[in-house]
Amino acid sequence: MRSGLSSRDRAHALQALFIEAGYAGIEPPILQPAHVFLDHAGEDLRGRLLLTADAAGEELCLRPELTIPACRAWLEHGSPEPGQISCAGAVFRQRQAGPFEFYQAGLENFGRTDQEAADAEVLALVLGAVGKIHKAPLRVTFGDAALFQHFVEGMGLPQAWRRRILRGHRAGKALRDITSAFISHEGVDHSGLLAALEGADRAGARALVEDLLAIAGIAPVGGRSPSEIADRFLEQAALRASGGFPAEKQAWLEEFLQIGGEPDRALRDMRRLAGLAGIDIDSDFAKFETRLGFFSAHGLDVAALNFSAAFTRPLDYYTGFMFEAHELAAETKNPVLGGGRYDHLMARLSGGRTIPALGAAVWVERLSGGIHG
Repeated sequence: MRSGLSSRDRAHALQALFIEAGYAGIEPPILQPAHVFLDHAGEDLRGRLLLTADAAGEELCLRPELTIPACRAWLEHGSPEPGQISCAGAVFRQRQAGPFEFYQAGLENFGRTDQEAADAEVLALVLGAVGKIHKAPLRVTFGDAALFQHFVEGMGLPQAWRRRILRGHRAGKALRDITSAFISHEGVDHSGLLAALEGADRAGARALVEDLLAIAGIAPVGGRSPSEIADRFLEQAALRASGGFPAEKQAWLEEFLQIGGEPDRALRDMRRLAGLAGIDIDSDFAKFETRLGFFSAHGLDVAALNFSAAFTRPLDYYTGFMFEAHELAAETKNPVLGGGRYDHLMARLSGGRTIPALGAAVWVERLSGGIHG
């Protein structure tokens, strides 16, 4: 393809390659219901939406990414399973310097029950398409949210600790901060409130939090309802009462999160650690090994890929295999492409239907050496 393409042209050139590979092209609406992103995309997009409202007062936003709009469009058309779609266009986010418009191209794969094969297909397809318009070498890093979740669950921790670890890890927090026995917010000591909530039921805690917010004249912020705030305080009270995080399990988690590098070696290290900790996640390891086989079948050099047990992406909806690719010579930490599996997002958007799903997105400005951010 010729050089000098605009970001818009690069996005549509990528989509043309996806369409050629069997991913039907669609164009999701630019205006989207704001609550969908607040409910499903997580903390990374809170405060970054460009908001407006329709005549009935419903809060709308300009689409901040393509995955959720593409999923909604596919579901609304009642498309049969499995399905493969692609899209390209502008997305919009608020930044410190003001509104920012940039271009993405993406593809989504729905309904495949051979999930490891689908994972490998999507990664190989997006890398191959990007390689046709961008010759700079990329370094691919991948992780597995389900494997990490099952390792945490296998340690036999109380539910409050499991939730806190998984949520904190998705948010990119350091393990030591996640497992701190005392929890504060921006230096504010909540110990008095937490002591009052210890042993309280959810209804009572909710009523107390709502009363405190009303007395202080504080409106809930960040998209959280009083009920959600109460649940967070209840969880913190339970953690406070637990007496701290067990040192042995802290060591297991630290060692697990340090595992990385060449995928086959990382798999051996994870199996060894799981055996020492008495954690049975052999089915996850079998899926991991199967996925590596499909990587090879699609022509990917497995030894050149970088696995990281600590890898996560800044959106809450990823549930399994996740990946990003960076330019080897780039000074920025921002990826040029990324994606992964988001089965639970589809269940929430579809009203509970079980629909395996994964996708990928490309930030075309980053490919062209333009704006980073």
